Amino acid sequence: MADKPKTTIIVKKIKKGHGEHHGGSWKVAYADFVTAMMAFFLLLWLLSMLDPVKRAAVADYFRHFNLFQSGKSFLEQSTTIQMEVKSSVQDITPSETASEKFKEQMKKIIEEKLKELKDHIMIDTVEGGVRIQIIDLEGESMFPSGSAEPTKKAKEILKVVAENIKEENAKVAVEGHTDSVPYKRGKITNWELSTDRASSARRELEQNGVDPRKIARVVGYADTMPLIQDNPRDPRNRRISIILMFEKEQQAPKVNIMQQNQTHTTK
Repeated sequence: MADKPKTTIIVKKIKKGHGEHHGGSWKVAYADFVTAMMAFFLLLWLLSMLDPVKRAAVADYFRHFNLFQSGKSFLEQSTTIQMEVKSSVQDITPSETASEKFKEQMKKIIEEKLKELKDHIMIDTVEGGVRIQIIDLEGESMFPSGSAEPTKKAKEILKVVAENIKEENAKVAVEGHTDSVPYKRGKITNWELSTDRASSARRELEQNGVDPRKIARVVGYADTMPLIQDNPRDPRNRRISIILMFEKEQQAPKVNIMQQNQTHTTK
């Protein structure tokens, strides 16, 4: 009897990992998301560097973009808008420009009309306006001690100031300041004294032609805002501040974008 052929049986054992392979599609999606965010923030950064004229043109182009309009480029379609915005901006006189112009004008007038009293006058620009300060000097006060009645020199300065601010398109604030030397006579302190002096200066301005409707505020600060901070007792801290507050005219120009877009469409 012939021997039967022997069959060899091979058993393969497959070792499975901790989890099945899920594919890499999520990585592609995540990479696309990161790229899109990077492009978005890059676009914001670039837009922030544009001047207002070009930014307005860009906004109008994408706001009213029409695929069926004539194939004009972005620059061609926005040229008219840019010119209109530029002309509007040029027609506006910024308050900063008005302030600088008035400051230089007042300095010349003081040199001409108040040359002997110019050391009592300080002129500087503040946010949105010009500040004229009438200050005391050692031995030369603009108000007698403890009094709210201006001296002859103070009245002379206030008259010249009034003559040159009454025609300006600006509101006026009048502030009174004292030094830190304690003052108390009855119920009157530096607070009342500074306020009374500011009111007295306001009356002088009005008597010399300043329209009362232009007065925005009259206030006394006592010694809380010293001019010479290192020495609160310095006589220069005793002063009257007259602030011209020019209207903020530098605002975003109002351009009729819709009307401009209709002009592009009808061409």
